Amino acid sequence: MTYGAQFEQWVPVPIEQVFLFFANPGNLPRIMPPATGTELLRVNLVPPPGVATERATITDSPPLAGAGSELVTAFRVLPFLPFRAQWVALITEFEWNHHFSDVQKKGPFKRFHHRHEFAAEIRNGVEGTRVRDVIAYEIGFGLLGALAQKLFVARQFHRIFEYRQKALEGLLAGKRQN
Repeated sequence: MTYGAQFEQWVPVPIEQVFLFFANPGNLPRIMPPATGTELLRVNLVPPPGVATERATITDSPPLAGAGSELVTAFRVLPFLPFRAQWVALITEFEWNHHFSDVQKKGPFKRFHHRHEFAAEIRNGVEGTRVRDVIAYEIGFGLLGALAQKLFVARQFHRIFEYRQKALEGLLAGKRQN
């Protein structure tokens, strides 16, 4: 069975800065709850359109992951246990300042697709960005997977994105243009 989740927030930071933040794979552990112990183990970068390989990988600028990039992370599936799982994600779509998508190549789900969407939006005269995450996934394991979804998976997604929204506001606060 396919499940879905969607999360949305607005940050008072221009879209170009927000998108660059998300295009840098090094920021992923920074927006995950500390209890997950998320670590970026390996990144195979393919530069986004219009970015030279050297600019994307070996300059003082942050690395940028375009379509075809592969990210390998490790995390605790259950925060109170020491066991770690590995997740291999492949970026499949990338459109500057609009969206990018990734799929799970290897990990805890039978299927996982995550689309990150960005839109410039002015609220109360302040230039900002609407960040939307649209996730479709399958757990597998029949009735056991359906039970896991009901008891654990959906709640875990909400906890992760609740944390991420707070962390994102704090991390981007210094990037606001006045």
